[in-house]
Amino acid sequence: MVRGSGVLMHLSSLPSSYGIGDMGPAAFRFVDTLVSAGARYWQMLPLNPSNPENGESPYFSASAFAGNPLLLSPELLAQDGMIDKSDIAAPSRFPENAVDYPAIRAFKSGLIEKAYERYAQTGRNRDFDRFCEEQSWWLDDFCLFAVLHRVHGNKPWSSWPRSLRDRSIDELLIANATHAKEIEREKFVQWLFFRQWFRLRRYCRDKNLLLIGDLPIYVSLESADVWTGPHLFKLDRSKRPTGVSGVPPDYFSATGQLWNNPVYDWDAMHRYRFDWWEQRFRATFERFDIVRIDHFRGLVQYWEVPAGEKTAINGSWQDVPTKPFFDAMIERLGDFPVIAEDLGIITPDVRAIMDRYRFPGMKVLQFAFGDDNPDHPYLPHTYDSNCIAFTGTHDNVPFAAWLEHNAGPDERKRAFRYIGGERPVPDAVWAFIEKLMQSKANLVIVPLQD
Repeated sequence: MVRGSGVLMHLSSLPSSYGIGDMGPAAFRFVDTLVSAGARYWQMLPLNPSNPENGESPYFSASAFAGNPLLLSPELLAQDGMIDKSDIAAPSRFPENAVDYPAIRAFKSGLIEKAYERYAQTGRNRDFDRFCEEQSWWLDDFCLFAVLHRVHGNKPWSSWPRSLRDRSIDELLIANATHAKEIEREKFVQWLFFRQWFRLRRYCRDKNLLLIGDLPIYVSLESADVWTGPHLFKLDRSKRPTGVSGVPPDYFSATGQLWNNPVYDWDAMHRYRFDWWEQRFRATFERFDIVRIDHFRGLVQYWEVPAGEKTAINGSWQDVPTKPFFDAMIERLGDFPVIAEDLGIITPDVRAIMDRYRFPGMKVLQFAFGDDNPDHPYLPHTYDSNCIAFTGTHDNVPFAAWLEHNAGPDERKRAFRYIGGERPVPDAVWAFIEKLMQSKANLVIVPLQD
């Protein structure tokens, strides 16, 4: 990993006249800004599709492989002749200080429909055909799933007719024939997305800017991944989870956190040679230079909660075949540039795995001042080189807000003492950033808000 610094900001936070940041001109200008400032990295959140049922969170996506059409750039669609410039000349009014997802979804769906109609009228596109062929290993199932999900009123796939739920070959053939046009449209959307994404990716490479992605450890139950691979998850005969994800009670929560994703059947993953994970990592590394693995400790041991529980209290720790897993990934993929999200209570077995494979962990400065400990592991002077230092993550409030509102009196006092005394908050934030830059950490990432 090249020593340097960068900024954490998701695509959706870029300025836009179309309700949400996207992969268009503002993204390219942001790359130029980072490069001119001497930054080497741009970190962002997952690009997977979001949906209204899960609050538009990319951590609860219908696919671990597909892209989010809300991030499509209307300007690039017009520039590429997919739509007319007049289609975006007077965009709908979107709120300036909020994201109106229903309005954005309706607006961009309309643009996609126009683009698809133009494509359908002009005939086949070799680039589109090549994309469909090369990505068929995930694209076919995802697009069929997306169409069937709509056809069945967005109801859980476990409630679909049994023949579809259990993926009867005859029923799948009928569904593919019946919904051929709708499926092609879904493939077209994904082609548009990755056409724009890899254009931005190439621009970053030309500018020597490295992209850091984010890999959610779990997938959503309502996803093509679980529908097509139920044998890889702990499900009952009706394809409903027997165990779900979360973390146990701790200092921050007396009842733990109940995430409710289906958990992996790691014995089955092992029997199938971890092939699904290899595909997932391979696809992710094609899209990013480095990947942060969310909730890394879940790849060593994970907290499994019986399905139907209201809290995470009654869960239990379950083992993962960690060494065979990572040995297989590294053997097959070669270079394995990951960042381990190791925040929270991390046990010695997790540290041992990180040390064994030299995976860098995360150091978050906001967490450094809770104790009066001059050797706190999150204080910059204690860092070794093999780590990624942050003022805060996407889960933290901005550092200035933390100083002014969230830090307790003692925390605040210790924080200011660390930079040599109290000073105006804007100046203090820069002083804390400088402390990170002066550390031994190979990489420093600062959220744009900071």
